[in-house]
Amino acid sequence: MKAIRRFTVRPVLPEPLRPLSDLARNLRWSWHAETRDLFQSVDPERWAASGGDPVRLLGSVPPARLAELAGDRPFLRRLAAVAGDLHDYTTGERWYQTQPEELPAAIAYFSPEFGITAALPQYSGGLGILAGDHLKAASDLGVPLIGVGLLYRHGYFRQTLSRDGWQQEHYPVLDPNELPVVQLEEPDGTPAQVALALPGGRQLHARIWLAQVGRVPLLMLDSDVEENDLGERGVTDRLYGGGSEHRLLQEMLLGIGGVRAVRTYCRLTGHPEPEVFHTNEGHAGFLGLERIAELCAEGLDFDSALESVRAGTVFTTHTPVPAGIDRFDRELVARHFGPDAELPRIDVDRVLRLGMETYPGGEPNLFNMAVMGLRLAQRANGVSLLHGNVSREMFAGLWPGFDADEVPITSVTNGVHAPTWVAPEVFRLGARQIGVQRAEDALTVGGSDRWDAVADIPDQDIFDLRRVLREQLVTEVRERLRASWRQRGAHTAELGWIDGVLDPDVLTIGFARRVPSYKRLTLMLRDRDRLMDLLLHPERPVQIVVAGKAHPADDGGKRLVQELVRFADDPRVRHRIVFLPDYGMAMAQKLYPGCDIWLNNPLRPLEACGTSGMKAALNGCLNLSVLDGWWDEWFQPDFGWAIPTADGVGTDPDHRDDIEAAALYDLLEQRVTPRFYERGRSGLPDRWIEMVRHTLSLLGPKVLAGRMVREYVERLYAPAALAHRSLVPDSARELAEWKGRVRAAWPGVTVDHVETSAVAALAELGTTLGLRVRVGLGQLGPDDVEVQVVSGRVDEEDRIGDATVVPLKSVGSADQEGRWVYEGPLSLDRTGPFGYTVRILPAHRLLASSAELGLVAGPSEELVEAAGLLMR
Repeated sequence: MKAIRRFTVRPVLPEPLRPLSDLARNLRWSWHAETRDLFQSVDPERWAASGGDPVRLLGSVPPARLAELAGDRPFLRRLAAVAGDLHDYTTGERWYQTQPEELPAAIAYFSPEFGITAALPQYSGGLGILAGDHLKAASDLGVPLIGVGLLYRHGYFRQTLSRDGWQQEHYPVLDPNELPVVQLEEPDGTPAQVALALPGGRQLHARIWLAQVGRVPLLMLDSDVEENDLGERGVTDRLYGGGSEHRLLQEMLLGIGGVRAVRTYCRLTGHPEPEVFHTNEGHAGFLGLERIAELCAEGLDFDSALESVRAGTVFTTHTPVPAGIDRFDRELVARHFGPDAELPRIDVDRVLRLGMETYPGGEPNLFNMAVMGLRLAQRANGVSLLHGNVSREMFAGLWPGFDADEVPITSVTNGVHAPTWVAPEVFRLGARQIGVQRAEDALTVGGSDRWDAVADIPDQDIFDLRRVLREQLVTEVRERLRASWRQRGAHTAELGWIDGVLDPDVLTIGFARRVPSYKRLTLMLRDRDRLMDLLLHPERPVQIVVAGKAHPADDGGKRLVQELVRFADDPRVRHRIVFLPDYGMAMAQKLYPGCDIWLNNPLRPLEACGTSGMKAALNGCLNLSVLDGWWDEWFQPDFGWAIPTADGVGTDPDHRDDIEAAALYDLLEQRVTPRFYERGRSGLPDRWIEMVRHTLSLLGPKVLAGRMVREYVERLYAPAALAHRSLVPDSARELAEWKGRVRAAWPGVTVDHVETSAVAALAELGTTLGLRVRVGLGQLGPDDVEVQVVSGRVDEEDRIGDATVVPLKSVGSADQEGRWVYEGPLSLDRTGPFGYTVRILPAHRLLASSAELGLVAGPSEELVEAAGLLMR
C-alpha cells in the first residue's frame, strides 16, 4: 500500500546527546574523520545502511540505543571533545584572520551546483565538486564566504544500465527535511522567502534552506512551495533539466533571487554584507543586474551603478567551448524583464545589451550568459593557465583591437579539498611521519615544507599502503558490480564470476568523469586487440575501472557508455575491465585512492582544468594524461606520463583518435607497465615508489583547494574589495561619465606621425633610440589617455610577439592644430627581426585594466606603410 501523505519524524535526542544534532547539521563531518568515527560508533550497521549520513543515521537509531549512549561516559567524553573541536574550528582564528585588514568583510559565491557530500546530492560533475571544494577550503582558511545555489528536488539523475548496456536515468525525490539542511526563518518563525516577478503579474516564490559547511553558510533556494502554481513549483525540480525558459527561470532565481537571499540572511543573522560577489560560471550572471537595481533604487543612475557593481564582481569561466555556455533567445529574455516582469525600473534594452553577442562572429539575436558575466565583472579568470589562454582567444571579440594575450582574463588553476579526497590510510601514514596537526595543515593551508617529509617514508610503507588501497577498491568494485548486474536483470546464480573480478596485485587504471564526446571515454577501444593484449598480458597485465554519466539528452554520450559496457561484458576480459554505473562522490572517494594510474584523454585543449587526476594524485596515484588543463601546467616526468597529441588544424578527427590511441598503447606497453612490475634489489618496485613519492611531495602542495582559495583571496577578492570601496556614489558617477565622454570622443583620437632617431634598418643589441610621436586627442586631454610604444620580435607578417610596452611622456602643450607630442626611449633589447608600433589607450585611476573599455587607437595603414620595417 502507498501512503497518501508523508511526514519526516525527527528523533528526540536525550539531553546529553544534543550535541550530536549540531554535529550532524554541520557538513564538516563530511571531511572530518573524528566526527564520522563518532557517528559510526553510535551504530555501525545503521551507519553503513545510511550511506554515512548522520541525519539519516540519527533518524533510524532506536530510542533504547540512544538512552544507552546517554549514560555511556566514554562516548560522552568523545562527544564533548568532537563538539568542542567543532566550536573551536568555527570560532577561532584561521589563516584569513591573520592577513592584512583590507581584505573583504564577506564574499558571496554563486554556483548552480555544489558537491559537498553524497548526502546532499546537488551536483552533476566537475563544476559542482569544484564549488563544494571551494566552500570547504574557504571554511578551513577562515574566509568569510557565503555560498548561494539552488535546492533541486530531484538533484541530478541516478544512473543504471539496461541489460544491453544502455544508460537509464532515475530522479529520486529529495525531501529537504531528510537532508542536512535547515530552513531559514524570520523572527516570528515563518519561513524566509524571496520572490521574483514573472510576466503577466505572476510571481515566483522560493524559500531559503541553509546548509552549514564548516564556517561557511550555503543558501539554497527552493521553488517547491505552496504559494507557487504547479509550473513555478517545478523551477528547481532538477539540475540542468527542462527547456530554455525553464533554464532562464532557474538562472534568474539563482542570480536575482540569490542576491535577495543573501540580503535576507545578513539581515536575520547579522553576517557582514558581502563586498565581493563571485560568479562561478555564467549561470548566476543575473546577480549583477539585481545589484544594479539595488543601487538605482538608492538614487544612482544605471551607468554609475554598473561601474560600482563591476568593481566588486569576480567572474570565473569554466568552459573552453562556446557550446558549453547558456544562450537564450533575445525575445525570451526581453519578456522576463521590464515594466511587466522583473527589475521593472531598468530599461530592457540596457539588460539585453549586457548579454548580446555584438561582436564579429557573434549571433546578435542571442543573449549569452558568459558575455553578460564578463561585462558585469571587472575581474575574470579561467581555471588553468592553458584555459586562461583559451578563454582570452574565445572572448577576444569583447576587446576589439587587442591581442588575445592582453584580454583581461587571468587564470587561477583549480584545486581539490584534500581532507575530502585523501583516504584515511594515506592521512594516517602522513600523520605518523609529521604529526596529526602538521598533516592537517599540509592538507588545508599547504606549504611545500610540510610535504617534504614524504621523502622520509620507507619504501615498504608506501608499497604496503598502495596494496591496501587497491585491495579495498577490488572489494568495492565487486559489490557495486554485483548490484549493477542485479539491476540489469541477472540472477545471483549467474554472477559467480564477479568473485574473480580484479586482482589486488595487478596494475589498476582508473577513468571516471562525465561523458561528453570530447572526453573520449572510448579512446581506449580504438584497437581492441591491442587493449585485450594489455588486459590479459601473462606477466604484466593491467585492469581498468571506468565510470561516468552521459547527459540525459546526449544520445551520443549514451552510445559511448553502451560501447564501453558491451566490451566490459565480454567474458574474456570482464575480470579485467569494469564499468560502474552511477558515478558520484561516494564512489569517487573509493576509486581515486585504489588506482595506480589515473587516465585522462580529452581532445586538447577542451579540458578547462579537470580535477579528478588531482584527487588521485593526493592518494599516490600517478597521472597518465593528455597535456590539457592542469596537467599541461604541472606535468613532470618525475610523477607521470604525457600522452602525445596530434592537435593541428585540419587533422581528421578519426585519424587523430587513431594516432593518440596508439600513443596511449605505446606508453602503457613500453613505459608504464614495465615500471610497475619491475622489482629492485629489495624486491619492491622502487622506481615506481619513487614516482609515487614525487607525486605526493611535488604535486601535493600545488593541487590543494587551499592554495586555490588563497590565490582567489590575494589576486581577485582583495583587489575587488578595494575597488568596491573606492567606487562610492560620487566616484562611480565620475567613472561612468568619464567612460561615456571617452567613448563619444574616441573616433577623434589618432596617431598622426611617428619618428625615431634610427638612421638605418640595422642596429646593435642594447641600442636605445629616441621616439617622437604626434597624436590627435580630439575632445580628450593627456589625462584621459596613455600613449605607448609596443615593441618586440616580429614574424614574417610583422606581428609583434612577446611584446614590451613602455608609456611615452607628453611634451609641452597642444599645437595650433590641437596635436600633442609624446616622447620616450625605445630599447632594442633582443636580436633578430624587431619592430614596434605606437598606440593610444584610455587611462583612468579607477580602471582595473587598460583594455577595460575595449578602445585602442593606432597608426593608420598609410602611416604604417610610410614607416616600413624598422629593424631586420
